[in-house]
Amino acid sequence: MRILVTGVAGFIGFHLTKALLARGDVVIGADNLNDYYQVSLKRDRLAALAAVAGNRFAFHEIDFADNAALTRALDGVQIDRAVHLGAQAGVRYSIENPHAYMQSNLVGHLNLLELARHRGLEHLVYASSSSVYGGNTKLPFAVEDRTDHPVSLYAATKRADELISESYAHLYRLPQTGLRFFTVYGPWGRPDMMMWIFTRKILAGEPIPVFNNGEMHRDFTFIDDIIAGVIACLDNPPPDDGLEKAGGSFKPHRLYNIGNSRSEHLMKVVGLLEECCGRKAEIDFQPMQPGDVTATYADVTAISRDLGYAPTTSIEVGVPSFVRWYREYHGL
Repeated sequence: MRILVTGVAGFIGFHLTKALLARGDVVIGADNLNDYYQVSLKRDRLAALAAVAGNRFAFHEIDFADNAALTRALDGVQIDRAVHLGAQAGVRYSIENPHAYMQSNLVGHLNLLELARHRGLEHLVYASSSSVYGGNTKLPFAVEDRTDHPVSLYAATKRADELISESYAHLYRLPQTGLRFFTVYGPWGRPDMMMWIFTRKILAGEPIPVFNNGEMHRDFTFIDDIIAGVIACLDNPPPDDGLEKAGGSFKPHRLYNIGNSRSEHLMKVVGLLEECCGRKAEIDFQPMQPGDVTATYADVTAISRDLGYAPTTSIEVGVPSFVRWYREYHGL
């Protein structure tokens, strides 16, 4: 297959592209290499892809929220399916820079939908987020749960993407799958996420900021399990058969949680990081942050039933894997 991957220089995009190339697919990658976090890491990911890709990987440095640039870059390029992972990420940053989220996450999503319908793509898989569940207190989160009370702008944009996609599935019968990711971590991860921040600070002997006085639970999902789920979805477009899909649509549009299906106490992960780093963490307990939630927990019944998804990586395996990579990458 010839697959367009947006956000290809990002954490999940990099790993997905590596897996697609390994099985023989051709990947057309798009990324604007913005400076939300260090661009050097994104370029290192691209270099790692180029080293194994041969002539089956083409990279376009473009902003997919710029429709004219997107159209020009992909003019005449054959694409069968697309995985739209590119977005402005981060819950807390959405409070500081809301306009970036509206442009990238809403306008950018619309541009990909328009490209997919005009090109007649077989399937558009797109990234949503567990943040759409807002402050829901029912655990675990299931795709049937209410998602109309977002507690951050980031969450609101991701839920809006799901609704816009539903309209395109209805109007144009465009097959789509939206994936609600739960706290992804692993080698080549993002510097703005907890696992990277805590590892860096523990190794440097700096205090780590622990919010809500440590009373936080997260469904930490290792990157290999995420990629297995994304590829299973990519390979299985939802049928336009009038039957109800995961998430409630009767159109060719499904919504799935992709998580580890275990909610871990934050301080347990801190303990694992201390073991891997070989030193105790100095903890700076802080109050709850605006836009954050105390617990996430994925009910993966729908994707397991439909596609056989079964996460296999515990935090006891995944956390050491990340720390080993972090040390190697930084020469520590």
